Amino acid sequence: MAMMPKRVKFRKSQRGKMKGNATRGNYVAYGEYGLQSLESAWIPAKTLEAARVAVSHAIGRSGRLFRRVFPQKSVSAKPLEVRMGSGKGEPDFWCAVVKPGTVLFELSGVSETVAKRAFARVAHKMPVRTRFVSRRHTVA
Repeated sequence: MAMMPKRVKFRKSQRGKMKGNATRGNYVAYGEYGLQSLESAWIPAKTLEAARVAVSHAIGRSGRLFRRVFPQKSVSAKPLEVRMGSGKGEPDFWCAVVKPGTVLFELSGVSETVAKRAFARVAHKMPVRTRFVSRRHTVA
């Protein structure tokens, strides 16, 4: 089943604005390699689950996947062939709001070639343009 929050304060959310670049979650924090978005979009929970399955098939039993985005926005829709009016529709699906620069997934415990191959499969499923990024190792 697709990801969604256990509880929310309000069932139906407003659309909101997706302007500007990501100020949080825009660097590789947990793994060694990451997949970073270059556009803003709503990414549905089904798409995130399909990406998770694609990565797990690509890396096999080695490595660890970190999901950095969570679908916490409900998107409502009215049924087909319903007349205008009579309020807002019921929640249809859940999505993650992604801005440019947000790191979507991270991988650790695998080589760079395996990570690139796995993230290439994920990039085909994403509704945004993405790029492969790696952790910045600082010299202490």
